[in-house]
Amino acid sequence: MKRVLAIGTILLAASVLAVFATGATTQPRRPYKVRAIFENAFSVIPGEDVKVAGVKVGKVDSLDVTPDQKAAVVLRIDRAGFTDFRHDAECTIRPQSLIGEKFVECTPTQPRPAGTPPPPLLPEAKSGPYKGTHVLPATQTSRPIDIDLLNNILRLPYRQRLSIILNELGTGLAGRGADLNQVIRNADPALKETDKVLTLLANENKTLRDLARDSDTALAPIARERSRVANFVTKAGNTAQATAEKRVAFEQNLQKLPGFLRQLKPTMIRLGELSDEMSPVLEDLGAQAPAINRFIISLGPFSKSATPSLVTLGDATVPGRKALIAAKPITQDLRTFGTQVKPLSNNLSALLTSFRDTGGIERLMDYLFYQVAAINGFDQFGHYLRASLILNTCTQYATTPSLPCTANFQKPFSARSAGRMTALQALHQPGISLYNRRAAAVLRGMSAAEAIRLTGGRNASDGTTTTADRNAPSSGRTPASTGGLTPTTATTPAPAATAPDAGAAGTTATTPDESTAQHLLDYLLGGGA
Repeated sequence: MKRVLAIGTILLAASVLAVFATGATTQPRRPYKVRAIFENAFSVIPGEDVKVAGVKVGKVDSLDVTPDQKAAVVLRIDRAGFTDFRHDAECTIRPQSLIGEKFVECTPTQPRPAGTPPPPLLPEAKSGPYKGTHVLPATQTSRPIDIDLLNNILRLPYRQRLSIILNELGTGLAGRGADLNQVIRNADPALKETDKVLTLLANENKTLRDLARDSDTALAPIARERSRVANFVTKAGNTAQATAEKRVAFEQNLQKLPGFLRQLKPTMIRLGELSDEMSPVLEDLGAQAPAINRFIISLGPFSKSATPSLVTLGDATVPGRKALIAAKPITQDLRTFGTQVKPLSNNLSALLTSFRDTGGIERLMDYLFYQVAAINGFDQFGHYLRASLILNTCTQYATTPSLPCTANFQKPFSARSAGRMTALQALHQPGISLYNRRAAAVLRGMSAAEAIRLTGGRNASDGTTTTADRNAPSSGRTPASTGGLTPTTATTPAPAATAPDAGAAGTTATTPDESTAQHLLDYLLGGGA
């Protein structure tokens, strides 16, 4: 137990020694004091507040009188963060209430733009009874006139005394203008600020002189057009009134403006990129500006010369309008025609494209070349044309039409017997090969089986004539010679055993069709001359 008490006593003694040792070595913080010089510190007493922007930051510490008969007010700043009064600091004495209490309002430094270096700190007294205080000169302090003192001039006898002072002011202060200026400046801080404004204007006197000179030049056109300016002001008033009436819509537009600007931002970015890409184009355009200018100047006479043509063209639009109205049905028909001809044009386009891709035009040219070369011959007498005169029943002059020689399309007959009779006439026409007669009968409505049956079922290559051919009605005309291209007669039948005997003997009978083919080959190839 004794050991515990001894240990506790030792710890307590060490704590006391540590506290006293710390208190002995720590220096008390020196308060921040500003010694402000005022022309007049009436009604100011120690202990009154010191404020910065309405915030209490300290107290009035003491007052005394300087050798030049001015009031020195020592301000003690107790609040941290306001202990950096600088060269542009200002202080003024203001009334605290209507009963006469005062307080000192200070501005440690004047507002300045961002990035501007601050002015230096207030100088500190190095010696004397106010050593360590920061001195604020009287040029940066002021004291307003109290309202009660200002109202005293309205009472007798101060009113009369003020009249005497004003009457004799010019005489009494004739030689002390500088002192009067100092009194007025100290009387009202507003005059002090006005002095600063006038100083700034004095420093800009050259700019003001240029402004006055240039304003005459700028205002001369406005004065000349004063009626239009007045009209503009009137219209601006009307516009402002209309804008006020639509203020709800304008408020809605302003509310939508941020969203519009967000949507506009990508467009502006692309527009900026476009402007960057257009820079070379604009530079080239700038280089061509003189040529463009000359072109525009030359365009003037052309425009004057074109004026009569345009006037005449305007006159021509009157009958032209009538013509267009009259042509409207034609254009509608053309539209219908264009719609209907579109499939044909597509097919024609495909055909011509196929001709172009497959060489159809070249093959046509080859055919024309070889055809011309085939029908033109050359022998020991010179050039000659390979051609044959075709003579048949259609080459003789006739006063009545012959059905096989007619090239017109026949209208269909209403009666079956009439159509059958026409097919029979075509089937038994003389001077025509059997195949051609059968084809003509089939084209006129007769079936192929019936055409073969009526001609006896014989082939055209046997060169014989059937009984039906012998009994066919004659046309009353004698067939002419065909020049070896067609049979000269079809009325004399050949014996039925002729073809087999000829085949047994090893000989070949020449039929009319074979003779025709031979003559055609001679005609095309130039043989049999």
